[in-house]
Amino acid sequence: MSGKILSRLYLAAVGLFLAMPLIVVLGVSVNEKQDLAFPPVGFSLSWYAQIFFDPEWRRALIASVLLALSSAAIAVSIALPLAWFLWRRIAPWANIFQLLGIAPFILPPVITALGMLTFWASSGLYGQPWTAAISHGIFFVTLPLVTLSLGFASIDRSLTEAASTMGADDRTIMRTVVLPLIVPYLVSGYAFAFVLSLNEYIVAYMTVGFTLETLPIKIFNALRYGYTPTMAAVSVFFVFVAAIVFGLIAIFGDLRKLLGAMSSN
Repeated sequence: MSGKILSRLYLAAVGLFLAMPLIVVLGVSVNEKQDLAFPPVGFSLSWYAQIFFDPEWRRALIASVLLALSSAAIAVSIALPLAWFLWRRIAPWANIFQLLGIAPFILPPVITALGMLTFWASSGLYGQPWTAAISHGIFFVTLPLVTLSLGFASIDRSLTEAASTMGADDRTIMRTVVLPLIVPYLVSGYAFAFVLSLNEYIVAYMTVGFTLETLPIKIFNALRYGYTPTMAAVSVFFVFVAAIVFGLIAIFGDLRKLLGAMSSN
């Protein structure tokens, strides 16, 4: 009995230690005065309101959301046919394409960002807002690729074989059999890419500089004029959005399966 109590106390201590940075940031974000003080002096939610009502912060928020939505869509549109190809073509040489799909996420972000900076600059397209969406889509393609690969792996191949026997071509099989079965994995892959793209800084900064000011870029730009609790409020906002998105995935989807857990049957 004492062993269980010690184990729970240990886990609680570890959890508290991991949560301490977030607790400090949360406390700073509700300071009444424009000061990064902890414990907070007074209580005010005005810094959260500034994200939505201050023109500059609102513009950065809209830019971040649009960038995350478009880049996640690009990542999924790349990962879906690639995962479908890898599932249909079981061959050693097909792993090369899987390696290419996960390579951008394996490399340090600054290396990937420098490569994209060089590409867009040499092509004369540096600074265009849509280049950040493409760059983020390529950078985060690994996430939907992994979830979709898990989705395809969970499909009973006898279903596609039966559909093929009845005269369905590959396009019909994909639309009527495969796609309905992988929708949860498709949504989760999109959500993962969206959340990470929302608060990514290095790739966005390297590809567009100050042409497109997202929330992370806005935070670093605001540091030149001093520290404000708005920066802490934005950080808490990022955590809140991630918790909401992943919480919805956990509620409406099989989170263990989406994370790669095998069936117990």
